[in-house]
Amino acid sequence: MEDPVSGWVFPDEAHRRAVHPGFFGVFLDAALRDGWVDVTDDLSAAALWIPVRAGEPGEGGGSGEGEEAADGGIGEELAKAAPGNDRARIVGELTDAAHPGDRSHYYLPNIVAAPGRRGEGRGRALLTPVLDRCDREGMPAYLEASNSRSKALYERLGFVFTGAPIDLPDGGPRMWPMWREPRG
Repeated sequence: MEDPVSGWVFPDEAHRRAVHPGFFGVFLDAALRDGWVDVTDDLSAAALWIPVRAGEPGEGGGSGEGEEAADGGIGEELAKAAPGNDRARIVGELTDAAHPGDRSHYYLPNIVAAPGRRGEGRGRALLTPVLDRCDREGMPAYLEASNSRSKALYERLGFVFTGAPIDLPDGGPRMWPMWREPRG
């Protein structure tokens, strides 16, 4: 609810509360179908992961590949979850264009913590086992950081800013595409 990108996509807080379950349910469905979901023992935080195979056709974007390649069309489902919301469409188009498709990787579309539970190490606790798996498998990981605080966490975990930010229009926040090579 407090994420800058989510606040930009859904500026009215009451509307955001009403549509968030369906909107993020699209990502949850994709992760449950094509990837996996990790949760903390107390269920106060979750991380969604989707494997992306290199060279699969996607829905637009610079490379023509991305998370849509893993699930057959997240963009379409997001449009249904937020009908008439051009900002949701814009975020989808811009993140798809930034998403690398030339190498297989694990994609983290969302990581969330319950209200009042951020800053307690839950993100690191959820990410570390998957990044250890990436290292064992030789698999890169990719995400888009939506605020400077999460960007700093991801950098501490070995992610590197790709060098081309996603600047949302109309005074929207900046997003940072980030890539992590597996450690040997």
